[in-house]
Amino acid sequence: MAHLLLIDALNLIRRIYAVDCEQPGLTDEQIITSCHHRVKNATRKLLKTTEATHAIAVFDGDRSWRYHLYADYKANRKPMPTALKDNLEHVAQGFNENGVKSYFPQQDEADDVIATLAYKSAQHRVQTTIISTDKGFLPLLQEQVKVFDYFKQQYLNEEHVTTKFSITKEKLHDYWGLMGDKTNDIPGVKGIGKKTALEVLEQYGSVENAVQSTDLKDSIRKKIEADIDNFVLSKALVALRTDIEMGFKLSQLRLTQLR
Repeated sequence: MAHLLLIDALNLIRRIYAVDCEQPGLTDEQIITSCHHRVKNATRKLLKTTEATHAIAVFDGDRSWRYHLYADYKANRKPMPTALKDNLEHVAQGFNENGVKSYFPQQDEADDVIATLAYKSAQHRVQTTIISTDKGFLPLLQEQVKVFDYFKQQYLNEEHVTTKFSITKEKLHDYWGLMGDKTNDIPGVKGIGKKTALEVLEQYGSVENAVQSTDLKDSIRKKIEADIDNFVLSKALVALRTDIEMGFKLSQLRLTQLR
C-alpha cells in the first residue's frame, strides 16, 4: 500500500541546526557537518517509522504569492543564518542519501507544495504523513493525512487541535483570520484576541454566521466590520493552497531504498 512521506525540509533543518549551534566550541564547518548527519539520521528514522513507499523533502521558493498579497508577511522573521544558507544543498544531501528527493520550487512556499501533494494524494486514497511542527498543516488532517512532529515524536491529530486551540480543525482558518498570527506577521482583526475569537466561533461556528446574526455583541460586531478587510486578508494568508502545479507525478517519488 502506498504511503507518501512529505518532509517540511526547512522546518526540520533549521531546528536541528539551532540545537547544533548551542553546542559550545564548534566551528561553522563542524556545525554544518553535524547538521547534515543529523538530517540524514532523522530521515532514516522517519522512513522506518512511517514505512513510507514514496517521499520528498520540500524547501521554500523565493517570495511566494503571500508576499505580493501582503508586503509585511513574515517581515520580522529572522533570516536564515548565512552559514546554513551557504551550505543548504550540502545539508539537503542528508535526504538524498536516504533516497529522498529534495524539491526546491522557484517561488512557491513549502507549505503550499506539501498541502497540494497531501490533498491530491488523499483524493486517490494514498496515505500521507507530513513531517512538520507548523500549525498551518492542521486543517488538512483527515483519514488519509497525518501530521507528525519529529522533535516531540508525536502525531498532531484532531484531539491535539481541540486541546491546543479549544476549537475543531474546521474553524482554524477563521480563528487565525480573527486573531492573526504573530509568527508570520499576519494582522488579524484589530482588538480581537484569543478569548473573543473563541467566543465568536463557539457560538456561531464561523465569522460569516456571526456577522449575519442579530444577537452578536455590538462591540464585537463593530471591531469585525471596521476591520473586515484584514480578516479576509488574514484568512487568505493562513489558508494553504492545494492547487500548485507540480510538474512531477507520485510515481517519480517512489523510494528505491525501501526500509
